[in-house]
Amino acid sequence: MKRFLLICILLASLGLFGCESKWGTAGLGAAGGAAASVGGYEYHAKREMDRIEKDLKDGKIDQREYEIRKDQIQRDSLFYK
Repeated sequence: MKRFLLICILLASLGLFGCESKWGTAGLGAAGGAAASVGGYEYHAKREMDRIEKDLKDGKIDQREYEIRKDQIQRDSLFYK
């Protein structure tokens, strides 16, 4: 959650200072693209967490497999720590 807030503050500051030059506008566009990319990846991570929780509940995977997959998702995610 702290990283998310840091990213939001960074993007807000780029919005304030980004329009001073051509490079600032390009930087703001790049930051917006990066934020959208991170958002998409985190959405995918959330869906994967939901899927493995359902698989565990339905008996498709055991607790050990669940923990392995959960650990993989957490290592690759900004918010699932």
